[in-house]
Amino acid sequence: MKVAAMPQRPLPRSESDALVHDVTEGMPRLLEIMARLRAPDGCPWDIEQTFATIAPYTLEEAHEVADAIEREAWDELKGELGDLLFQSVFHAQMAEDMGLFRFEDVVRAISDKMVARHPHVFGEESRDKSADQQTLDWERVKAAERGNARTLDGVAMALPGLTRAVKLQKRAARVGFDWPSTDEVIDKIAEEARELVEAHTSLTEEERFEEFGDLLFVMANLARHLKIDPEAALRAANAKFTRRFARIEDWLAETGRKPEDSDLAEMDALWNRAKAEEKAGVAT
Repeated sequence: MKVAAMPQRPLPRSESDALVHDVTEGMPRLLEIMARLRAPDGCPWDIEQTFATIAPYTLEEAHEVADAIEREAWDELKGELGDLLFQSVFHAQMAEDMGLFRFEDVVRAISDKMVARHPHVFGEESRDKSADQQTLDWERVKAAERGNARTLDGVAMALPGLTRAVKLQKRAARVGFDWPSTDEVIDKIAEEARELVEAHTSLTEEERFEEFGDLLFVMANLARHLKIDPEAALRAANAKFTRRFARIEDWLAETGRKPEDSDLAEMDALWNRAKAEEKAGVAT
């Protein structure tokens, strides 16, 4: 199958209109739509945007992809992936407007990277390796690419806090800075929690903030040792809380009341009822 060439912009308006409305054109069509949105006669909102203003939307779309996967909402995933792809196109168009690079450069860069990091597929290296060995080899290639950079350089600041904590800890672990087992991590969690509980009344607000951060950081370390994605685990806990609290509201509504018309003792009892309902597998 012949791959359509990317449009050389700006196209004459008649050609642009034809491309924008041709549903068979794939990526060239999407790139032209984005170019038109950012053109002088395009959408005022799109024209005003910058890398900084679009970045939060990029993060949001990535989270919505993860949410659809978490819920196994496969009918929604196509649209969410499209939204995330559009974010890459948006950033690339802004870069082109500034004379930095084009979308084609983005595609070439990631293609070159994938080929270089998979010599067992695209080169002469043996494919006789496990997924774990491939992960180690991947990290080795990435380290070589970083050259003389510091161990923790390049871990994106904009990552969710727990995810960034795990990545920082993985980097440190590769050079031997890690607890040998989960036992030491659990001991550290107990120590950090005890310090926070025992000293919270005497600590300043800034010190409580720091101690709480230390506790979360060690919890992320435990997740890494247990091979648990802490963000996914927290999302699941959030979903469980939302689901069970909704049951509390449903049962209160049956008596014509809302949560604010109840009290903690009653709602705690209803929470336990919802918990038992779920464990029995009868929750709807």
